[in-house]
Amino acid sequence: MKPYDHNEIEPKWQREWAKADLYRAEDFSKKPKSYLLVEFPYPSGDGLHTGHVRSYAAMDAVARKRRMEGQNILYPIGWDAFGLPTENYAIKTGIHPSIVTKNNSDNFRRQLKALGLSFDWSREINTTDPAYYKWTQWIFLKLFKRGLAYKKKTLINWCPSCKIGLANEEVVEGACERCGTSVTKREKEQWMLAITKYAERLYKDLDEVDYVERVKVQQRNWIGPSEGLVFNSPVKDTDIVLETFSAHFEAFCADTFLVIAPDHPRLPELLEGLPNKDEILLGARKMVEKRTVQEERGEIKEVEGIFTGRYTIDPVGNGELPLWIASYALADYGTGVVKCSAHDERDFAFAKKYGIRLKPVLFPEDSETRKKVENLEICFSDMEHGILSEPPAFRGKSAGENRNAIADYAVHEGLARKETTYKLRDWVFSRQRYWGEPIPIIHCEKCGIVPVPESELPVVLPDVENYKPGDTGESPLANILAWVNVKCPACGGKGKRETDVMPNWAGSSWYWLRYADPHNKDIFADSKKLSYWTPVDWYNGGMEHTTLHLLYSRFWHKALFDEGLVPTNEPYRKRTSHGLVLAEGGVKMSKSKGNVVNPDDVIAQVGADTLRVYEMFMGPFEEAITWNTDAIAGSRRFLERVWRLKERIKNHELGIKNKKIERVLHKTIKKVSEDIENLKFNTAISALMIFLNELEKENEISLILYSQFLILLSPFAPHIAEELWRESGGKGFISEAEWPRYESDKIEDEEMIIIVQVDGRVRDTFQAVHGATDEDIKKEAQGLDAVRKWIEGTQAEKIIYVPGKLVNIVTKR
Repeated sequence: MKPYDHNEIEPKWQREWAKADLYRAEDFSKKPKSYLLVEFPYPSGDGLHTGHVRSYAAMDAVARKRRMEGQNILYPIGWDAFGLPTENYAIKTGIHPSIVTKNNSDNFRRQLKALGLSFDWSREINTTDPAYYKWTQWIFLKLFKRGLAYKKKTLINWCPSCKIGLANEEVVEGACERCGTSVTKREKEQWMLAITKYAERLYKDLDEVDYVERVKVQQRNWIGPSEGLVFNSPVKDTDIVLETFSAHFEAFCADTFLVIAPDHPRLPELLEGLPNKDEILLGARKMVEKRTVQEERGEIKEVEGIFTGRYTIDPVGNGELPLWIASYALADYGTGVVKCSAHDERDFAFAKKYGIRLKPVLFPEDSETRKKVENLEICFSDMEHGILSEPPAFRGKSAGENRNAIADYAVHEGLARKETTYKLRDWVFSRQRYWGEPIPIIHCEKCGIVPVPESELPVVLPDVENYKPGDTGESPLANILAWVNVKCPACGGKGKRETDVMPNWAGSSWYWLRYADPHNKDIFADSKKLSYWTPVDWYNGGMEHTTLHLLYSRFWHKALFDEGLVPTNEPYRKRTSHGLVLAEGGVKMSKSKGNVVNPDDVIAQVGADTLRVYEMFMGPFEEAITWNTDAIAGSRRFLERVWRLKERIKNHELGIKNKKIERVLHKTIKKVSEDIENLKFNTAISALMIFLNELEKENEISLILYSQFLILLSPFAPHIAEELWRESGGKGFISEAEWPRYESDKIEDEEMIIIVQVDGRVRDTFQAVHGATDEDIKKEAQGLDAVRKWIEGTQAEKIIYVPGKLVNIVTKR
């Protein structure tokens, strides 16, 4: 018998699968469709990593199983190839980003094929291909025409190292998520996408989709709805009326001052006529520049304030309330102006710091703590359990139990109106770099902002000699005057192209739609093909993209749905996420630590099938797992045992005569089938190992039994399964075989353990054969020596039999 040689088997079958075009999806097939999606990779110079393998091999197992179940599978792949790493590499080496991208993509493609993944390569896409980003630009123009893309001067997160603006989602603990440099603030004209207009739908529609709960929780927390009241507060000695939003309005009678965001657009107007206006505005600007992303998300460590010199007239009768500028007030949250009281930790700390009057109206039931609240020694903010002293209509009542009634009261009395606001911010969409999709806009002195005509798309990136961004914050494209200077499409006058480019998230915000019709030159995707394939049935990806790509793509899809361009409101029916693959010792893999595991090395040493089996067997799919070089040898030994099993096929006509083996087979079919669909790949492989143990006990194995085992193994180890399938006389490819179905009556063990109780107490157990009558079971139970001594001299009032489980003899004493 020749040894198991993965270096011979795996390339051989990869060539055969490609030659047969085995995994091509068929548009409009009569088979039930199943669209399975993995996040397409950024083709970095480092190549594929073990995290990619875990995600792709898992969904490949699902794809292979479902194909054998008779489904029409779309399992596509492509390249999310715009982005900073490639541009930075180009700056360092002088090699054009397009060449770097091609080389990296070629390497990734080679690695993915070496894993034996059943992708439909005929639908391969690349976000840097003008034929692709033509439609990214086209979608941008749709957003622009609907008022969802706009340009405004704003203070943005600025990475001094990458020299680009960053969205809040791209800042982690005050640093750039890409390079780790501390982020600063910079005022700049930026393109924004109005994702906040979809905040309510993005939040509520999570109820319509099958996402793992932790994904839903992260998105809901990021969107962050707050239901509250808006009060109108006239500003004394002006014609200005400020709207204030309060999410915790139950104690509105306690309000004693207002705070306004330091970057509120009405602040200069409010300060008009005051002698220290410029001084106050300068202080406010410095306050904003110091603000971190964490503070913008409400994580305030220290409060700062400046008194404006203005007072407002409180609409609920609390008199004149001073108006302060506060570091923790956010211009784009609520109205940017907040009524403040003794019952909010930040407000309390702010008032104490600046000597502002406080008036508590919410108290605990405990008298000792109440005294401390009355004396302003502590802040009491328990809106759920606190007791109100004002207004009179709610005196002595629980604030939490009466929240809705208080809101209705304030609205009925004409004091406020109800409103919901969100933590979610509009998406900072432009980047001051080269390697990205050009934004299809022309600036005209006469016409203003003018969209590039659709007939002139794509706006193609020009070649540049220098990709390095300038310290001025301008894109390198700004220096290509022959590209920048154009005619205005509206008036024919002088115009200038927009020189900012889109962020790396743009191409991935719609890519699953292009897979349905990747080669269409006339439209972004045929509507009939979209109706057939979408929504995606199952999408797997990393948790790190939950508040970035996943949220952005849902937003774009909903906007396209509102335009009548896609058939569904949500892009993905189901979303799952895999855990990280950590280096030995449980730490993250990184080049600097020298602990990165290269899949190429593993494949060369033990084979792709071993790598696939190992990554699926390491632990629960949704949890982080630690790489163990020694343990991978166990997966290799498992496959070598499978290889040697073929020697036991002695009689091809032999049926499955061993009932025990038959039960193990049907149990394994049931276990593997269910576990693949439930992300329990580790226990599915464990079931196959148990089955193999039983098969190895047999001197002879029937061809039927052996074939069914190979089919069950093939989603995890397709190469060895294919080789053994052919060697044992299997027809066609194993992926064209029919997935086995278990028979429920063959799952039950021949014998069952019956517990015997006397008056509810366990006295003995015994084995009974399946098929025994109820009377036989009861008779056997009463005849047991350990039971007889408890029932002798008594009369059985009744004997209760729970089929297959227990007999309870109830005696009459």
